[in-house]
Amino acid sequence: MPLSRKLLAEGIGTLLLLATVVGSGIMGVKLAQGNDAIALLANAGATAGVLYVLITILGPISGAHFNPAVTLAMRLQGEIGTAEAIGYVAVQLVAAITGVVLAHAMFRLDLVQPGLHARTGGAQWLSEAVATFGLLLTILLGVRHRPTAVPALVAAYIFAAYWFTASTSFANPAVTLARALTQTFAGIRPSDVLGFVGSQLVGALIGMAVANVLLVQPLVASRSTLQTDEPATRSKR
Repeated sequence: MPLSRKLLAEGIGTLLLLATVVGSGIMGVKLAQGNDAIALLANAGATAGVLYVLITILGPISGAHFNPAVTLAMRLQGEIGTAEAIGYVAVQLVAAITGVVLAHAMFRLDLVQPGLHARTGGAQWLSEAVATFGLLLTILLGVRHRPTAVPALVAAYIFAAYWFTASTSFANPAVTLARALTQTFAGIRPSDVLGFVGSQLVGALIGMAVANVLLVQPLVASRSTLQTDEPATRSKR
């Protein structure tokens, strides 16, 4: 697959993801009439839904990372090269910001508005580390054990993480940076971005390490079985 096509898929997917995150937050607040639980439910449901769609249709083209933390993990796993990873991250960042601007335009808001929502402190940082840890674990184990279920697995995990983490699960450096440009329900203060991104990267690396530990034994067992069965298979031929 040409790199240009992969980057286009990553850009489209990341743009639509952020437009959904921010746009559904705006719509949820408008319709919830002050009920934050309903607004969050709408936001989480829309995000999970679009993730399922985007991973399903774009995954075969680019792998559907839409997330620098995922791209970093795939680079460290040797799944993609350095130049490709840099291209992915650059496109993800630009597309994420564009997605926020698009959401603002659809609701006739100022296109760029520095975030005001305070999200800082140990509990928030721990939440982002846990959210990103779980996301990477879901992706890496899902790809190995149930590759066709990955869109549903990621969508379900993110929907749950919206609710069980104090930070509502950004779990994505590009998403975090872009959401610093909105004052809507989904926003974050620019000064809080660094703490979130650092926590996300730590969580991603731990998630990757744990996934590799969990996958070592099954991989060894699989190879052992293949080696044991090979002579028998040949004898049948």
